[in-house]
Amino acid sequence: MNKIIEAISQSGFKTIDLIILVIYLVLLVGLGLFLSRNKAGKEKSANDYFLAGNTLTWWAVGASLIAANISAEQFIGMSGTGFRDGIAIAAYEVMAAVTLVVIGKFLLPVMLDRKIFTIPQFLRERYNDGVGLAFSILWLFLYVFVNLTSVAWLGALAIEQILGLQGLSVNILGFTISMRMLIILALFIIAGLYSIYGGLASVAWTDVMQVTFLVGGGLITAFIALTEMGKVFGTDAIGALSRVYTDLTTGSHVNDVHFHLVIQESHNVSAFENVPGIAAVVGGVWLTNLGYWGFNQYIIQKGLAAKSISEAKKGLVFAGFLKILIPFIVVLPGICAYYIMQDPQAFSNIHLVGHIERADDAYPWLIRNFTPTGIKGLSFAALAAAIISSLASMFNSTSTLFTMDIYKKY
Repeated sequence: MNKIIEAISQSGFKTIDLIILVIYLVLLVGLGLFLSRNKAGKEKSANDYFLAGNTLTWWAVGASLIAANISAEQFIGMSGTGFRDGIAIAAYEVMAAVTLVVIGKFLLPVMLDRKIFTIPQFLRERYNDGVGLAFSILWLFLYVFVNLTSVAWLGALAIEQILGLQGLSVNILGFTISMRMLIILALFIIAGLYSIYGGLASVAWTDVMQVTFLVGGGLITAFIALTEMGKVFGTDAIGALSRVYTDLTTGSHVNDVHFHLVIQESHNVSAFENVPGIAAVVGGVWLTNLGYWGFNQYIIQKGLAAKSISEAKKGLVFAGFLKILIPFIVVLPGICAYYIMQDPQAFSNIHLVGHIERADDAYPWLIRNFTPTGIKGLSFAALAAAIISSLASMFNSTSTLFTMDIYKKY
């Protein structure tokens, strides 16, 4: 235990940061359980549990869509790609915003008119029972063995890295458990406490709080990093961003691709292979986005729970707007970290701790070095919000698929 406390202390986290995180987790579970309670004399129907009784407003739909979508792979992975290859990774977010509008206009109204619970149900009505059953089994397999496990693993990896807990373990009842496994168990328990008990209503309404932390904490982290860089340049955050852009697009960095939204092979072969080029954006990304946002149960279920078609449409447009903010929250910090690493001595007055060995280290490194006490806890809560909200959505959608498409029917 002493080693764990020492590791957290060395990572730059103070008591107040951990208190902020604990308060956030208590509020999250408390709100979820409060929303889970049954109204006097009324039992929950399948519609109440799996579709929140079709009570979600546009802002709840939009917030819940983004909360389900954003997780550790965005905060760590996209920030790392921003560090390595630049803003081009944001093409996924821009295309997602466009796709959400298209789905809200053409696809979701059809599903709402049919009053379906699940995508396999839609396919069963459109084709036959065999197609619906096959799709149900496929998604259940993917959620249980791929989505849930990967989100929990990557989330635990990010938390372990930020807190400096790599390689540490604890002894519980005579069993030695690694910190990563302990964090995974904690994430599953917290997400399961309110999502399984309260259904989609608990998940969606707590997602509103989680997105507030996610977007607010992410923007604050990026702003503070730019502000601290601005102090070195003798300017403010906007001036620092302008300086970063100028330095990475002129002079010796004229061939740098960090501010190219679409990378051509002639720019940088390595970056071209890592992020979508114009052919991928035009010819493929929109198609995968259509599948993810339109036919992915744990995503589209939020739209199916809207109180009306009008609210659902506005919710998807709101989600599209939030997607446009994601590059500022996760990609921009990665580019800032890249810029600093070009000349760390220029920022020696910030007393930089540690270094970036891999691109995925960029966001944790930025939090440790640039966010002050208190804000560090808020930034960490934003990351926790992203992980927990994704797990909660997957728990609920997994139970929806199994109950409505397999247990109830067969």
